[in-house]
Amino acid sequence: MSIWEVILAFVVVVLMLVALLANVLVLMCFLYSADIRKQVPGLFILNLTFCNLLMTVANMPLTLAGIIYKSQPGGDHICHIVGFLETFLTTNSMLSMAALSIDRWIAVVFPLSYHSKMRYRDAALILSYMWLHSVSFPIVAASLSWVGFHHLYASCTLYNKRPEDRTQFVIFTGVFHTLSFLLSLIVLCFTYLKVLKVARFHCKRIDVITMQTLVLLVDIHPSVRERCLEEQKRRRQRATRKISTFIGTFILCFAPYVITRLVELSSVVHINSHWGIISKCLAYSKVVSDPFVYSLLRHQYKKTWKDIINKILKRSSINSSALTSEPHHRNILQLNE
Repeated sequence: MSIWEVILAFVVVVLMLVALLANVLVLMCFLYSADIRKQVPGLFILNLTFCNLLMTVANMPLTLAGIIYKSQPGGDHICHIVGFLETFLTTNSMLSMAALSIDRWIAVVFPLSYHSKMRYRDAALILSYMWLHSVSFPIVAASLSWVGFHHLYASCTLYNKRPEDRTQFVIFTGVFHTLSFLLSLIVLCFTYLKVLKVARFHCKRIDVITMQTLVLLVDIHPSVRERCLEEQKRRRQRATRKISTFIGTFILCFAPYVITRLVELSSVVHINSHWGIISKCLAYSKVVSDPFVYSLLRHQYKKTWKDIINKILKRSSINSSALTSEPHHRNILQLNE
C-alpha cells in the first residue's frame, strides 16, 4: 500500500468509528426521550439515523477492504447487495434531509397551521414516498446488472461493465442524480432560504423594539447597552449560520462525488483513483456530520444525552458505593462479635 492508500484507509476507519458512535447516540436519545418521539421531525431523523447506521456497518467496511486489497471484497452476491444498499441509502438520506427542511419551512413560515399540515400521518406518507423513490433506482440498476465493484471508488456501487449499455447507463445515471442530489438540493435551498427570510424579518422587528427601548432608557449602563447590541448581532448571524451549515454540508459532502460520477461518464476526462476514493470519503463524511447538524447539537438532544450520561454515572456510583460499604459493614459486624 502507498502512503496515500494508508491515509485514506485511516480516514475511513475514523469516519466509521465516529459515525457509529454519533448515530448510536442519536438513536439512544430517540429511545430515551418521549418528547423527541412525539415530534414529527423525529421520524425523519430516525429514518436518517437508520440509513447512516446501515451505511456505516455495511458499506464503509467493504470500501475499507477495497482500499486495502485493491480488489472486490467478498463474492459477487455480497457486492451486489452492498451496491444495492449504497444506492438506496444515499438517496434515502438525501430525501430525509429534504423532508426535514420542508418540516422546518412549514413550522417557521406557517406556524399557526403547522400541526394540521404536518401530522404523523403526513410524515408517514412522506416516508413512504421516500422509500419508494429510493428503492426504485437500485431495483432498476440491479435488474440491468449495473451494480458491481468499481475500482475508482474502491467500493460496490453503480457500475456498468458492458460497453453496449453505455448510452442507457449514462441516461440512467443522469436521471438518478437529478432526482436524488439535484432535487434534494433545490428543496433545501428553497425551503431554508424562505426560513431565513422569515427569521431576518423577525430579527428586524426585535431590533426595532430593542433600539426603541434603549433610546427610552437614557440612564441605562453602557455595558448593558453594549450587551444588547451584541445580542442583536448574534441573533442575526445565528439563523444564517445554521442554514449555511445545512446547505453547505450537503453540497460539500455530496457534490464532489456526484460531479465525479457524472464526469466519469465522459471517456475524454481521466479521473485519478485517489480522487475517486477521496470523493467517496467526502460522501461518507455526511454520515458523520448528520448526527451533529440535525440532532446532537440541538438543545433538546444535548439535554437528553446529558441525562443519559448522568443516569449511567449515577448508577455506577451507587453500585461502587454499595461495593465499598459492604466490606466496611462486615468489619463492623466482626468487631461487634
